[in-house]
Amino acid sequence: MTMFKGKTAIVTGSARGIGQAIAMDLARNGADLVICDVKAEWLSETEALLRELGGKVTCKELDVTNAEACQQVFNQVAEENGRIDVLINNAGITRDGLLMRMSDEDWDAVLTVNLKGTFNCTKAVSRIMMKQRSGSIVNIASVVGIMGNAGQANYAASKGGVIAFTKSVAKELASRNIRANAIAPGFISSKMTDALSDEVRQKMLEAIPLNAFGTPQDVADAVTFLAGDKSSYITGQVLSVNGGMIMQ
Repeated sequence: MTMFKGKTAIVTGSARGIGQAIAMDLARNGADLVICDVKAEWLSETEALLRELGGKVTCKELDVTNAEACQQVFNQVAEENGRIDVLINNAGITRDGLLMRMSDEDWDAVLTVNLKGTFNCTKAVSRIMMKQRSGSIVNIASVVGIMGNAGQANYAASKGGVIAFTKSVAKELASRNIRANAIAPGFISSKMTDALSDEVRQKMLEAIPLNAFGTPQDVADAVTFLAGDKSSYITGQVLSVNGGMIMQ
């Protein structure tokens, strides 16, 4: 498919998991990919998979918490590729723990990467997209940002912030034909969920009407839809990919 042919897409936190799946799905649909992570060497697997697909791929080392670095990298991409059409803010971390035991460092780290990192990258790309008067931004939030979760006060706050931020950005940039939406994944299959006991997995599944964990590809499919022209009249929305855990 070629819905993104001639378009440049940036995916942060694309070394593994959901970020890797998003990058690959965009590439399958014709996009020129710029993959970013805090350490460039982490991108080797994703880069190899993308090159097998035959598309253009560029690797960038990027610490999303560094605003100056974000602007420099995005300016480089715009100069090298001529434009930036899609930004996927996927970079994120967890530092789980009960509120009473949570350190200031763990609170600050999660809010800085997940929320400020999304702010830094969006601010950097918005200047470029405004000049070209087009663009699509998709922020990866979480079902936890909607419903909360014990032991994840910092993560829930950061992802709830991403959702509110997305809506504000959508209103600010709509006049320049720039759309901003968010994806809120639920329980997604990963090394973490694979390592859970059968009892814990069953308890988690009981909260999901579809009785199955999602996959990174499920999230990637939703991202590709919101990033592309088939969602051209959608902005400021949160698309939940959670098997029915929350029905809004």
